[in-house]
Amino acid sequence: HQQYQQQEPRTAKAGVSPGVLGVLAAGALVGWYFFSSGQPAATTSDSWRKVNFQSVYKDIAALLEDDSYDDGSYGPVLLRLAWHASGTYDVGSKTGGSDGATIRFLPEAGHGANSGLETARARLEPLKKKYPNISYGDLYTLAGVVAVQELGGPTIRWRPGRTDGKTEAQCTPDGRLPDASQGADHVRAIFYRMGFSDQEITALVGAHALGRCHASRSGFDGPWNASPTAFTNFFFTELLDNTWVPKKWSGPFQYVDKATGAFMMLPADMAFRTDPVFRKHAERYAADQDAFFVDFAKAFSKLLELGVSFPADAPVYEFKTLE
Repeated sequence: HQQYQQQEPRTAKAGVSPGVLGVLAAGALVGWYFFSSGQPAATTSDSWRKVNFQSVYKDIAALLEDDSYDDGSYGPVLLRLAWHASGTYDVGSKTGGSDGATIRFLPEAGHGANSGLETARARLEPLKKKYPNISYGDLYTLAGVVAVQELGGPTIRWRPGRTDGKTEAQCTPDGRLPDASQGADHVRAIFYRMGFSDQEITALVGAHALGRCHASRSGFDGPWNASPTAFTNFFFTELLDNTWVPKKWSGPFQYVDKATGAFMMLPADMAFRTDPVFRKHAERYAADQDAFFVDFAKAFSKLLELGVSFPADAPVYEFKTLE
């Protein structure tokens, strides 16, 4: 993360990692040029019907493990890509969200919160070429589903049918993703704009169980817990059980655990410890991982679908994890 988861579909059951401050590295410019100048032709509204999504799921899962990358998995950064591609939605203007996959264009690709995501897009690009009828929006959101499920998280309900935006004119303005240096009021403003409740917000931030912050991307540095490639409720247990102190360093203000200094929390994370309403939900998830999984699955599926007008006959998939 960095931040903030066929062909036979199973019958569905009833039912930002926040973005952070950063600057656009030269690699992001290279990544944008690659995706805007050499990508496959845009999909049409019914292209998804030609895609075997279970095969795509398996191929994404095969891309996750890599000992040379971070903690050995691309899962966290793929989850972050899905999150940031979707979390730009505005309920008032009905703009943003994963439909169009505008995160692959400048200026959106260059927004500070999206620094480093060119790595995730490049990891998935061979699959776009292998499955030309899948839209980038479907590919990016499905990658988030794969990351959550294959790293031990809950089953995420997912539907295809997103289409590809064609130009940078469709990009959303900067500032729609959470700023990790801010507190509870900012967090609420960002997530309420998307249409989430305090309980849903808390469930979504639990994705910080995965991955780590990178000083070269956001300025912040370190993992949230000792198992950054396992989807658990550890974000909440670490947040509430540890004593957190300001980190003494030249980087932006953040916290580290007093006992070891090995783990970190962002200022925005601490809102879920200090704000009484957020804390109530965080305590429940710390005590009951199953409850967290149920609520996260619902909130994450909602996040991935914000602003998308799905075809009436688009199936709902619940993918089986690889064995």
